[in-house]
Amino acid sequence: MIWWAAVGSMAQDSLRIRLDSLLADPMFETSQVGLMVYDLTADSALYCHGERQLLRPASTMKLVTAITALDKLGGSYYYSTRVYYTGRVCDSLLVGDIYCVGGFDPMLTTADVRALAESISQMGIDSISGTLWFDRTMKEPLDYGEGWCWDDDNPLLTALSVGRKDVFAEQFCRALQEQGIKLGGLRTAEGRLPAKGVRLLGTASHSINQVLQRMMKESDNFFAESMFYQTAAATGNRPAKAADARTLTRRLISRLGLGGQPYKIADGSGLSLYNYVSAELLVRLLRYASQQPGIYDHLLPALPIAGMDGTLKKRMTNGPACGNVRAKTGTLTGISSLAGYCEAANGHQLCFAIINQGVMRNADGRAFQDRVCTVLCQP
Repeated sequence: MIWWAAVGSMAQDSLRIRLDSLLADPMFETSQVGLMVYDLTADSALYCHGERQLLRPASTMKLVTAITALDKLGGSYYYSTRVYYTGRVCDSLLVGDIYCVGGFDPMLTTADVRALAESISQMGIDSISGTLWFDRTMKEPLDYGEGWCWDDDNPLLTALSVGRKDVFAEQFCRALQEQGIKLGGLRTAEGRLPAKGVRLLGTASHSINQVLQRMMKESDNFFAESMFYQTAAATGNRPAKAADARTLTRRLISRLGLGGQPYKIADGSGLSLYNYVSAELLVRLLRYASQQPGIYDHLLPALPIAGMDGTLKKRMTNGPACGNVRAKTGTLTGISSLAGYCEAANGHQLCFAIINQGVMRNADGRAFQDRVCTVLCQP
């Protein structure tokens, strides 16, 4: 036991020396870094440097969003877009209204819209005497996230979109015509699904796993904001508000023992310049996720793999980190971050978080992070 403890201590000392040498880089004379490494197998911190500094996370904020969502919604959660009708069908005429209810599904496709339209024709309907309503009230009517730059080219955050574009209404009307449904006297309007007297016609659904794959592998901001609002909707409030998602995120942070820290949660994607978290918070969340199979089993497969796919495909393409590191990247002007999991040479599972801030060349931040990961994975 004493011999093994000595070996472990020597390895940890060696790790500290190597990471200390990386922090001696001149880049840190003009920039900040928050760095924390945690041994999940031994359940102990291996290395800390500026881990409690409040820094902008960029897209590693998506880890906060994903872990909170999986904790609240579960891995079997589905995003849904639904079509309802009111009234009655007389011969082939629907004397009533159609309601298209958005669920802020970022994966909704033109094929899904056509399938929803087909569900109407399958009722034997070829004309409608009423109104076609588009219900976007699942979320608050904010087009963008708090603290987003006005000159960024971002899609509108609408609860009814197709391919990340606000084109559902026109595509649905076109799909109805393709089904032979006459739209001559049909009125269209924005409105909310009535609480009573409606019947379900059709549903288009996608799993949280499908959303996680693109959100994390490709760092898709629209997908992340959708997940942020799905979490908000779990409060039961309609419309769901970003403030609701922030409240649930803070509750999870409090459960992790960090509720007293002055973190700022602004959006779900990390685009906002108002987000402020720490490397310690990201590591605490990653540790928590690793202890919860209902979270970890969905999160881990969605993370980019070094040298293989996603936003890490062209990074760490050789050496011990290649195929080993699974982590979320983050990039904004002056900010570069990386947080996730890897396996050390001794077989221990590690989690880590690195946030570089004030780096004028993001490539410098990425190179530093890659060197840290190499140190973590090598003997």
